[in-house]
Amino acid sequence: MTNTVDHTELCAFIARCLEACGMPAQDAHRVGALMAQADVMGQDGHGVFRLPMYIKRIRAGGMNMTPQFKRLNERPATALIDGDNGMGHLVMHHATELAMQKARTTGVAWVGARHSNHAGPASLYAMMPAQENMIGLYLAVGSANHMPPWGGTDMLLSTNPISVALPSGQNPPIVLDMATTVAAYGKVKTAAQRGETMPEGWMIDREGNPLTDPARSAEGFLLPIGGPKGYGLSLIFGILAGVLNGAAFGRDVVDFNADSTSVTNTGHVILALDIAAFADPAQFRADIDDVWAQMKSSDKMPGVEDIRLPGERLDRVSKERTANGIPVPAPLRETLSALAADLGVTPL
Repeated sequence: MTNTVDHTELCAFIARCLEACGMPAQDAHRVGALMAQADVMGQDGHGVFRLPMYIKRIRAGGMNMTPQFKRLNERPATALIDGDNGMGHLVMHHATELAMQKARTTGVAWVGARHSNHAGPASLYAMMPAQENMIGLYLAVGSANHMPPWGGTDMLLSTNPISVALPSGQNPPIVLDMATTVAAYGKVKTAAQRGETMPEGWMIDREGNPLTDPARSAEGFLLPIGGPKGYGLSLIFGILAGVLNGAAFGRDVVDFNADSTSVTNTGHVILALDIAAFADPAQFRADIDDVWAQMKSSDKMPGVEDIRLPGERLDRVSKERTANGIPVPAPLRETLSALAADLGVTPL
């Protein structure tokens, strides 16, 4: 059974829970809005589903509720932010705002962050510049290692996602949001909670056999997209978001699914590119509309009803859920009700 909840109600619920754990009200509402937005967009593995895990880490002392962000290194078009072990959503909102501010002057800005935490879906931050006539690009080191180097068995790499968002005129923005693995680990976790099986090709066991039971995910590892090409992307993205920023990478990555007390030192990168530095923004958006038209007009393979562009499903789901509510499966609702009772706050 699945019920729905309004976006504003979900945002307020998340904020109540975080405030009960000592987060300042303004920060709690900002995190609540970002987490609820993830659910609106259909990123179910990165929205309110993650709240119990965040609360567990907060209560165990593994996350700082009143971080003081610092700019460790800064030039006109770059900055390195120390997140002071704050909630990843707050760190990346701050970093993205700074990148956009700089890009308005320099044309393009690159802001890295370290000593952060899990920040939700990559598209949250890539889309912020896209709403301001900019192109956004986001990279991160995942919050747990679930993939070995190509041909290996040691878990040294994570899903290390990338998101790129480009504004359009009459159409939704083009938004690429993908892990460097075939499936993000959040999808494995949501499948386990819902009692579902995984498709073959998501994971294999250490003997190379398909692994389809998400409850047994610890027995295997995620597969990279495109074989060794996905491994290469994960490696490079991890270096850019982790090693370059002085954040955790490889063996230093803390599995926040299993460890609630150790500092994760999660690394992120946000790049904001002001379209006006290269082209008239209105003309660029019109050109992206033309890209939409070209892709949509392509002859189709047999059995294909429609050609979709990255971000098209996100836009459709966002409109549906804004109008009709966000679905909350019964197992998740029960978990959230128990969390609310434990924190002494009003449930959904």
